Amino acid sequence: MALPVSRPANLEQENVPRGISLMLTTTLFFILIDACAKQLSLTLPATEVVWARFFFHLLAVLVFLGPRTIRYARSNRPVLQVFRSALLLTTTFLFFVGIREIELAMASSIMFLSPILVTALSVPLLREKIGLRRVFGVLAGLAGALIIVRPGLGEVPLAALYFVAAAGANAVYQLTTRILRQADDAFTTLLYTALVGAVLASVAAPVEWVAPSPTEWALMVCMGTFGALGHFTLIKAFQSATPSALAPFTYTGLIWATLLGYLIFANLPDGYTALGAAIIIGSGLYIFRREQQAAKTKP
Repeated sequence: MALPVSRPANLEQENVPRGISLMLTTTLFFILIDACAKQLSLTLPATEVVWARFFFHLLAVLVFLGPRTIRYARSNRPVLQVFRSALLLTTTFLFFVGIREIELAMASSIMFLSPILVTALSVPLLREKIGLRRVFGVLAGLAGALIIVRPGLGEVPLAALYFVAAAGANAVYQLTTRILRQADDAFTTLLYTALVGAVLASVAAPVEWVAPSPTEWALMVCMGTFGALGHFTLIKAFQSATPSALAPFTYTGLIWATLLGYLIFANLPDGYTALGAAIIIGSGLYIFRREQQAAKTKP
């Protein structure tokens, strides 16, 4: 879930195999978050699960940064940082509300709409120009989502619409990440991601708090830790290799989601979900390729 598209300025020496392995690890961490959230959402309110996601993520980040926390707390665009983090909180809440009724593979497939929506929203929000081929790619991705959700056919719960909304919020979140990569250090963005989410979720969680069992507390801690580790390995991946080398491997999250969905929840995606996911992934890769070609032609 929620893969930022930025690359930190403090680039290390390029090592593509290392970057790919880190990206594969990142996608696993993010799907583990989703699996923990799905299990917790069966017995706990979504606001409480969201709180755990960000609170324990924040604790892990504070331990990792240590004395450097004060330095990274200074942002050149604090308002945009808060807005971006609130978008991720919204994305997470929508995802966690819907995940109790939807299998992991279907949820992950719909969330892959995010990079496609980034292309569509970059026109009104960033005033970028896209050609007819990329417009076709966006429309194909939306068609893939319709195949998965199948509106009006009654076979898919309405909860699937939560993931469509989450993909939209995530797309705007990624667009703000593109802007912030030119203003702040990657670790500043990482800190704000956890801090703002933890503060806002701490306000909402007590409203319908349910006392967690020891097992649920353990899952909460794991979920937050996976979040911190996932964002850290994501940063290191983009420090090791270019986005063009790493982007195709973000789609391996669907493999992890299908595997964990079967092993933990005994769920497998149906044929419509598999077809829709293939179309979304194909259109996403096509759009990415067109963006890379367009970037090469710019002076």
